[in-house]
Amino acid sequence: MTTAGGGAVEARLAELGLTLPAVVPPLAAYQPAVVSGPYVYTAGQLPMVDGKLPITGKVGAEVTAEEAKELARTCALNGLAAVKSVVGDLDRIARVVKVVGFVASASDFTGQPGVVNGASELLGEVLGEKGVHARSAVGVAVLPLDAPVEVEFQIELVQD
Repeated sequence: MTTAGGGAVEARLAELGLTLPAVVPPLAAYQPAVVSGPYVYTAGQLPMVDGKLPITGKVGAEVTAEEAKELARTCALNGLAAVKSVVGDLDRIARVVKVVGFVASASDFTGQPGVVNGASELLGEVLGEKGVHARSAVGVAVLPLDAPVEVEFQIELVQD
């Protein structure tokens, strides 16, 4: 559940025509995000929309790279919702430190970086320089619920 209120980051989301979704409930025994010291770590975020996956399957087979890139954007938006759920205000983000994207890939698909760009680009559009980060884009055999993509990130918070 997201908390009320919003500042510059949420205003930027609105300018982009985006709405911060409700936090995706965990599929197992974990929390969507946790705070440790000055960092927030998100769990892997699937591209859930209204409680379901809009597309399933392997990228390069049932799912195109373009579709998967859009799904990675959704993962990043879900991740921002998870961050807000534990810090209350996205304006507390000092910077995105690291993004890890997992792409369920057909055996010959090698475009994982382009897919995960969907998440990276969204973070840049929303957070500007604070959204610039280190990143890994990994091809995997299968993801939970047959999701095509999953994204997690580490965020550094502004220290009071």
